[in-house]
Amino acid sequence: MEPGTPRVAVVTGAASGIGAAVCRALEETGWTVCGMDMRRADHLEHTVVCDVADPHAVRAALARLQAEVGAIGALVTAAGHYELVPFAEITEDRWARMMRVHVGGLLNPVREVLPGMIERGEGAIVAISSELGIGGTESEAHYSAAKGAILGFVRSLGAEVAGHGVRVNAVAPGPTDTPLLPAPQRTPEYLASLPARALGLPEDIAQAVQFLVDEGGFCFGEVVSPNMGAVI
Repeated sequence: MEPGTPRVAVVTGAASGIGAAVCRALEETGWTVCGMDMRRADHLEHTVVCDVADPHAVRAALARLQAEVGAIGALVTAAGHYELVPFAEITEDRWARMMRVHVGGLLNPVREVLPGMIERGEGAIVAISSELGIGGTESEAHYSAAKGAILGFVRSLGAEVAGHGVRVNAVAPGPTDTPLLPAPQRTPEYLASLPARALGLPEDIAQAVQFLVDEGGFCFGEVVSPNMGAVI
C-alpha cells in the first residue's frame, strides 16, 4: 500500500454486536470502516443496507463503497443468524436460511473483494465463525453446520491465496453477549456451566479480529477461538 493511502475495511453485520465492536476496534487503529447490514449502521460514515445472502446486492454494495472510499484492504464477515431448534424441527427453509446467511454471507463478499487483493498483493479477510463449529451442542445442528463450513472455507482458501499476500483467517467466538444470544444462554445455570462463569463481550472478539487484520502477518488459514473456556 502506498504511503498516505487510506486503509479501507468492510465489515458485514456492522450495525450491532460483534460487527459493531469490530468497526470501533478497526477505526481506533486508523482504518476507514464501511458497514454492510440489513439495518443501517448509523455509527459509521460509510454504510450500505444490504442482505449479504444476496450476491447481486453484495456486488452493488461493494461497488458503491469502493467508488466512495477506494480499494478494500480488509474484509470482516460478521453478519449472522441464530436460533435454538431441535433437529426434528429444522425445516428445509430453516436450513437454507442458516446456510445463506453464514456461508453465502462469507462467499458473496469474498468473491467480490478477493481479486483486487490478489492483484495488489495484500489483504486480510477474517470470517466470524463460532466455537460451535468446533464442538456443537444440542438444538444447534444447522447453526453448527454453517459455522463449521466457514472454518473449512477459511482453511482451504487461506492455503490457496497465501502466496498472493492475502491472509484469510477465522475467529470462532464462544458465548458472547450480543443481541443474537438467546435467553436460555443468559441464565445463572448456563453461566455456571462455563469454565469462566461469564459471557464474552463483543469487544473481546473484536480484539482478536483486529489482531488478525493488523498484526497477524504470520497467520494464514488460522482459527482463533476466544471462548471463555467453553472449548478447551
